[in-house]
Amino acid sequence: MEPDRLRRRLSSEFRLRGLVLRADALKYLTEALQSINEVELDDVIENVIDAVEKQPLSSNMVEQSTVEVAVQECSQASDETIENVFNIIGAFDIPRYIYNSERKKFLPLSMTNFPVPNLFGTARDKAELFRERYSILQQRTHRHELFTPPAVVSHPDESRSKFQLKTIEALLGNTTKVGELIVLGMITQLKEGKFFLEDPTGVVQLDLSKFHSGLYTESCFVLAEGWYEDEVFHVNAFGFPPTEPSANTRAFYGNINFFGGPSSTSVKASAKLKQLEEENENAMFVFLSDVWLDQAEVLEKLHTMFSGYSAVPPTCFFFCGNFLSAPYGKNQIQSLKGSLKALADIICGYPSIHKSSRFVFVPGPEDPGPGSVLPRPPLAENITEEFRQLVPFSVFTTNPCRIQYCTQEIIIFREDLVNKMCRNCVHFPSSNMDIPNHFVKTILSQGHLTPLPLYVSPVYWAYDYALRVYPVPDMLVIADKYDPFTVTNTDCVCINPGSFPRRSILFADILVIRRNTEHQLYKESECSSSLT
Repeated sequence: MEPDRLRRRLSSEFRLRGLVLRADALKYLTEALQSINEVELDDVIENVIDAVEKQPLSSNMVEQSTVEVAVQECSQASDETIENVFNIIGAFDIPRYIYNSERKKFLPLSMTNFPVPNLFGTARDKAELFRERYSILQQRTHRHELFTPPAVVSHPDESRSKFQLKTIEALLGNTTKVGELIVLGMITQLKEGKFFLEDPTGVVQLDLSKFHSGLYTESCFVLAEGWYEDEVFHVNAFGFPPTEPSANTRAFYGNINFFGGPSSTSVKASAKLKQLEEENENAMFVFLSDVWLDQAEVLEKLHTMFSGYSAVPPTCFFFCGNFLSAPYGKNQIQSLKGSLKALADIICGYPSIHKSSRFVFVPGPEDPGPGSVLPRPPLAENITEEFRQLVPFSVFTTNPCRIQYCTQEIIIFREDLVNKMCRNCVHFPSSNMDIPNHFVKTILSQGHLTPLPLYVSPVYWAYDYALRVYPVPDMLVIADKYDPFTVTNTDCVCINPGSFPRRSILFADILVIRRNTEHQLYKESECSSSLT
């Protein structure tokens, strides 16, 4: 492209984002992008502007030094290596992005006045926990077609959206009946037996009525429809905030890497990783939960499993705790060390698997560790040291954790969550047989792994963001003792492998995930007959 034309285009693109390039910065950027072909130029300019906005800017005037850093960052991002193919991301390594309602974008922690997260959270951290959950759901709901006015208006009545969100502040103080209201808020029980709806502007008492599908618990955010009269919000129907596919989120916010990992931008935008993924279509992941290593029966099943897979070793085995059937007692740590040594001996007995497969361990709620507060750190190094020496391709990570394989994003969470949510329901669904669908809809709608009161599911306040399910991943693994299930919702495959030792059929609780030629995730049911 001609220099003058490129210079005008760069100035225009930066102005559209509220930024002005100084003369030296414009000259440097024009020279740096001179060799880029026009097909790729749009994406390159967008990436450079995103990199500029990530930096702490004192004004809207962009200096040459700022542009140089942005260009260098984009150059490194485009130079992907094989290390970006498979990454295990611990909960404490996940980047924190905070939604800015004024700029209508997510900002990294470094560009806000929020302090660095600390396990010993402050009162502000607890307040921000719920405020951030609300702001994420609010911006997502406002973008939904039901709450967005049409772009092309052919009639004056069409200029308004189909529905309009109200805040609780808008209800309070009304002395007359106000009808046809839709409010986004959190269900709370401030008085015993009485439920309230709360948002950042206030709180109002609820008169509950009809519910849509889902598991509605305290601390869930809901869209409540009804009328307000005599200081009570009479609800005709409850529904969850609408979900949004990952592709829609990224189309709106660009290639921000919400998920984490070594890449500075989202792996979804990487053509190289997509190509590697397509070339390695037989990559296979095996998920097991409740791997009780102190049980002879479980070790025998693992022997049989490794024997079946030895001819075609999977890419990775994911073992989720609890790793002991009797998790308490004075000999717990010694027992776990010995049990891991027994597992290492079994793995070493199958050289093809020992050499080719990776092993990832996610702790369970009753494994040795600092209580039941989430996120949960990995098993202690003194417990796992001998195993890691015998099996070098092993990683002991946090609960929850994230897995990035090429362009695929997977969240793994080991928690007995289904029964816990059912026990704490404000309203239990009438269709008991459809619990997995209700459960998955609730998790994805809330954009959070544990939409429960903090006294039921405690969380480190400052690290609550590590439990987000937003943007929606490609796969969500809920390792729960509930019966195995596979549910697809909003382009996300949610699976539960079930409890490995508690069922009589050998491979009923092993879920094998592969990539087929259409690049869809699916359950391989044939492993039960071919390996037993």
